[in-house]
Amino acid sequence: MTNLQMPATRDYGWALKPVSSSHFNIHQKGNGQFCVVLNHALLRGVSAEMLHWWFLNFTRLRVLLKDVPGYVLQEVPGYWLWHPVDHLSATLSGNLGPGGVAKEGCSIHIREAMQYDRFGWKYPVDAKLKVYYVGSDGWAMGKALPLVGPVMMLRIHFKDVFEDGQHVGVHYHYEVVIGATGNNPVTRFINRKIASEFGPEFFAAWHRHNVIEVGTFENFLPALFAQKDASSSVEYARDMNPDLPSPDTQTGYDWALFERRLSGYKNSDTPYVYQQYQSPSFL
Repeated sequence: MTNLQMPATRDYGWALKPVSSSHFNIHQKGNGQFCVVLNHALLRGVSAEMLHWWFLNFTRLRVLLKDVPGYVLQEVPGYWLWHPVDHLSATLSGNLGPGGVAKEGCSIHIREAMQYDRFGWKYPVDAKLKVYYVGSDGWAMGKALPLVGPVMMLRIHFKDVFEDGQHVGVHYHYEVVIGATGNNPVTRFINRKIASEFGPEFFAAWHRHNVIEVGTFENFLPALFAQKDASSSVEYARDMNPDLPSPDTQTGYDWALFERRLSGYKNSDTPYVYQQYQSPSFL
């Protein structure tokens, strides 16, 4: 990974969300397996339909940046809008949907670095994962080993939120399970090996990365979604930025859900079953 060149930071003029806008915790099991729960602030101006479209298409999107400093009239991967610092590339392969969109059973190759502005390549990701779920309510990807089963699974849930009959945003919730289930010499060895690359220290850095990543949806996704019928190439300019209040006072959207899901992982002997990574949303 250190031989790869991270693109220069993109200054879109956005106010990035702080980690205080989320609920986050890591629970480590006795066998070295661990579980992460991250509950985000409500996504304002975004709909579940927009998010579903994004996850189907983001790897193939090209975006013409009209007025971003250092990128004026340059076409870049849509993945570079999803995080202004940490993202390098994301590509799909295998059995894809019509036009090359994501489909359950395909593979995704992700290259990025957690908090690149602070740590450089200390916490890199250069991973090829299987996509297990592509739904109107979420997304799941991960890795399984023969005779062992899942050893990494990342599951996203999202749901429209209404107040007094009016759409006010999206509840966006993220859970990760890392390591093999069970407690024997084989699973403990596997979990030590996985944790050496993707352990709790990595996911502590991932916390800020993901809060920024998810928060940016409020800034760019409505503008890109409005162009969804144009082509795989769309445009973005800083004057498209919505007039949003500061995110500094936001907190995670659902504390009760966060506590319930974290408690569930602490009490579960089968975290991947509890995670429901191949099931519809539990929100």
